[in-house]
Order: sequence, then C-alpha cells, then structure tokens
Amino acid sequence: MPLPLLLFDCDGTLVDSEPLLAEEMAVGLNAIGLPFAPGDYLGEFRGARFRHIVASLQARHGQVAPERIAAMEAAMRANLAKRMATELTTIDGAVEALQALSAHPNAIVSNGPESKIRSALAATRLSDYFAHRLFSAYTANCWKPEPCLHLHAASIMGFAASDCIAIDDALVGVRAALAAGMTVVHLNRFPEVEPTPEGAIMIESMHALPGVVERLTQERWTAPAFYQRPVQHAVSLR
Repeated sequence: MPLPLLLFDCDGTLVDSEPLLAEEMAVGLNAIGLPFAPGDYLGEFRGARFRHIVASLQARHGQVAPERIAAMEAAMRANLAKRMATELTTIDGAVEALQALSAHPNAIVSNGPESKIRSALAATRLSDYFAHRLFSAYTANCWKPEPCLHLHAASIMGFAASDCIAIDDALVGVRAALAAGMTVVHLNRFPEVEPTPEGAIMIESMHALPGVVERLTQERWTAPAFYQRPVQHAVSLR
C-alpha cells in the first residue's frame, strides 16, 4: 500500500506566526472599538476564522460598520505580511520532521488565505517541501472545525480519509480532522491548559513527529524498506 498522506496545518504547526497574528489583530480590532488582547487569540480563538472572531467580539461589545471591518482587515493583513517577511520563524523541529518524512506525500491544510500560506512558507524556506499542494479554507470555502476542508484536500490528492494523517496544533483543526475520519496527531505545546481531544495522538514537540508517523505507518499501512528501521532512531530527534 502507498504511504499515508500527511496533511499539515501551517500556523502554529510549521511556522510560529500566531504571536505576530495575535499582535496585529489586537492593534486592528482595538482601533475599531472591539477590545482584544494578543492573549485572547492565543487562548480562546487560536486557529479560528477571523470573521468568527469578529462576530464573537461584536456580540459582546456592539456592532461595527462592515466597511470599517473590511478596511481594518485589509490593513491588518498587509502589516502582518510585512512582519512575516522579516520576523517569521519555523516551529522548533518542523524542518527536521519534514526532512525525515520526505518520502510521504503531503499537503498544507489551513484556515488562512492562500496568499498568507505562500508568504509564510517562502519566508521560512519551506515552500519546496509542499510546492503547490496548498489547501486554503478561503479557496475551498470551508473552515475548520468543519471536516470538509480536510476531506477536500484528501480527495484532490487522491486519498481516502482513512489513509491520511493530519497534524495540527489548534483544537479547531484537530476536531476537524477527527470528524473527517482521519488519524490525527495533535501538536500540543500547551498541555497544561489545552487537553488533547479523545481519539487524537498528542505530541509536545515536532521532533517527536517522525517517530509517531513511522509507528503508525508500520501498524496501519504496509511500509516500504525505507521504514524498516528501529523506531528509536526517529524518536532520537528529541
């Protein structure tokens, strides 16, 4: 059997963009009268669709004219793009994991716009690992935690959901992939405050991902000779 398809989230899983995004959101939202702190994104709203965040804040603090929201969002995304080009870094262990898992087919599945995904990968020199295999919620018109974005990506890539492993740091993505019927690895960098949903496999570092994927491949898929090696070798990336 072929190796399973690896579906990676982008923000918070491969690139450390969430602190930058949280800061720019706070600037923009406060400017239009919607109280918001960077910690609100990293806590309550991590991984959520921006329109969902705005709608939640308006329900609490009052409505804002749509044209003001649109202008703020455009400015926020422009400022974020500038910062990402010079400040963005990879999540620790992400590059090593992608290198170790290069034999697997893979793709990006993200709630972010495709332009943002491409900018993030280019800024961190990860573009070559994925080429054009990028699936954005804005393009598919389906956002996590709904399962349709993962199912769309799997279908385009020619894989059944049962032959996919999804890797995501945010609960919205973990729940989406579980609902899609995929094997799910939760990169849980905040285990003390964010329990991993039942059915997902938790790792605390991307350094652990190759070992987990290798074990799953051996258990659930027929592995090629490339994978016939001790699991300890991959786990030693920690």
